[in-house]
Order: sequence, then structure tokens, then C-alpha cells
Amino acid sequence: MDKEFETRMIVISPSSSVTPDQVTRLVHSLGMEITVKETCYGAMIEGSKEDVHKALAAVRNLDPDRIFTKVRGFPIGDARRCRAHHGSRPGFTQLEKEWECLRLVDKGVTASACGEKVCEVPRPNKLPVKKLREIVDEVSK
Repeated sequence: MDKEFETRMIVISPSSSVTPDQVTRLVHSLGMEITVKETCYGAMIEGSKEDVHKALAAVRNLDPDRIFTKVRGFPIGDARRCRAHHGSRPGFTQLEKEWECLRLVDKGVTASACGEKVCEVPRPNKLPVKKLREIVDEVSK
């Protein structure tokens, strides 16, 4: 496959009012040589890398803080990933989890765009091995 060819997933945050149908119609209206497939989470698009990136810019304008994209490793309809060939989709569990987290991501992006300071939540320190051994010994008694 030509390395200037790209397939991308467009994922709409659950808090967006944009629908997968709107995304698909917009991509079609651009008149580019792009294949688009509507999905439950947004759409998949593929074509020349240049056209795909132009289309993504147009789609992101619909709701800049709530539309996300990532490269897809397989072309649309590829037998290695297509549900018609596998039943349940390999990798869908990961995508579903990412989709659920987008509410938090879009809140952060929106807050940052409004100038809010982002505070870092301190992470707990790692548990030292010595302390872990003490806990195991105590529970094992």
C-alpha cells in the first residue's frame, strides 16, 4: 500500500452534539477522493494523506474540542478487522474504553482553551518491596 495513503478513525466524544451522520455527510460534501464509512462512534475515512488531513480539518471545525482522530492500521473493509469476517471486532474493547474516557478529555481541552489552569493530581508513591513483604507476611499469618 502507498505510504501516502492513510486510513483514520474519527471518534466523536459522547458529550458532543455532532452525529456520525453529520460527519459522513460533511466528508462527502467536500468532493475529495476519500472513502468514508459511518460508524457507531463517528466515521472512518481513507484516501491520500493530503486529502484525509484536509477532511479532518473540516470535520474538526464542527466541534473542535470533542472530535478526535487516530490512524487506523488497516484499510476500511480489511478482512483482518472487518466484523463481517470475524463476528466481534478485534480491538473494539479498546476503542470503547477510549470513547468512554473522551468526556474527561474534552472537559480538559475545553477548560484549557478557556484559560483554566490545569492542576496536576499527585500520584501515590510506589510501594517499596520491603513494605509489600510486610503486608504479605501479615496477611499470611
